[in-house]
Amino acid sequence: MSNKLGILNYDYVEFFLGSAKMTSYWYIHALGFKLSGYRGPETGHPEKCSYYLTKNNLKILLTSAIKPESYEINDFVLKHGDGVRRWAVKVDSVEKSFEMATNKVAVPIKKPVKLEDEYGCYEEASIKLYDDVELVFIDNSNYNGVFKPGYRKENIAVLHESSETGLIEIDHIVGNVRENEMNYWENYLNESLDFETCISFGPGDISTRYSALLSKVVHAKDDVIKNPINEPYKGRYSSQIEEFINAFHGSGVQHIALKTDDIIKTVSTLRKNGIEFIEIPNQYYSDLLKNELKKGKTERITQDIDLLKENGILCDIEGTGYLLQTFTKPLSDRPTFFYEIIQRCNGACGFGQGNFKALFEAIEHDQDERGTLKLNEKG
Repeated sequence: MSNKLGILNYDYVEFFLGSAKMTSYWYIHALGFKLSGYRGPETGHPEKCSYYLTKNNLKILLTSAIKPESYEINDFVLKHGDGVRRWAVKVDSVEKSFEMATNKVAVPIKKPVKLEDEYGCYEEASIKLYDDVELVFIDNSNYNGVFKPGYRKENIAVLHESSETGLIEIDHIVGNVRENEMNYWENYLNESLDFETCISFGPGDISTRYSALLSKVVHAKDDVIKNPINEPYKGRYSSQIEEFINAFHGSGVQHIALKTDDIIKTVSTLRKNGIEFIEIPNQYYSDLLKNELKKGKTERITQDIDLLKENGILCDIEGTGYLLQTFTKPLSDRPTFFYEIIQRCNGACGFGQGNFKALFEAIEHDQDERGTLKLNEKG
């Protein structure tokens, strides 16, 4: 299938935070990242600091303000809390991708620019996405320095070596949008990036006895990147999507799925590192085993179901393949951004539709503890 904008893959995700330095320490010790670069007052940028973290094909940029007049960062954090400010895709040609996107419906944020130093040339441009999120086109094929010009290699003190967590790359990035916005952003991404809608969950597809949501998945036609979009739907109680929008004060990135080749080992290590995960009811695993025995196909799940249960990992069967996934609790005090850990087995390409009920009941349990699972006036 064609990919007219020349999108190659996800590149980096940038978070705006209250303290990038402290958060970078958490990423290193909890998630197993390493600090690969730094930009701040010592590199000629007195207004803000950024820590560039990497692991396999994952690239995370953590940025916080140093001065009160760093309005872009301070205004974002004041309104949204810690969250995703922008995410980037690597492209064949920044100028071509930007021109094709903005010639249709994309709102331009930054026109194509070339940043140069002794290590080469780095090109970037960006367009608007959701409320205060940007989608960045980058080309670093002619750059051999640390991330991009203005960054230097950096080390920070560590108390112990990080455990190997087995995280590999971004699988997908999920956006939560306000009621009646999903179709707008679906069309925006499809028109701007020459994407297409590959999955659509309508009324009743994702629901519990308390809440519901609508969801669509758009992706590049060659499937190099994919992005689900969620919208609240009427239910008896406020949904997790409504909780996010209320706490984030707008539409934005709710979670990022990180891929692993051994989810049991990854989740077990992350738990030991202090990561909190949602709690899956024991009945889920009894039903999973019962359904597989009924089909006479227990051998297709090669992982030990008792170990899946022990680590709170969900399993969704897709034809001859299956998807394993679980979700962290929100990373900050606001119930907004979290990570999904995912393993795709034997060609599974879906998003865990068979897990939705158990997943959202687990999230509702956490909502209830936070006091945000409230009667919905619109329900």
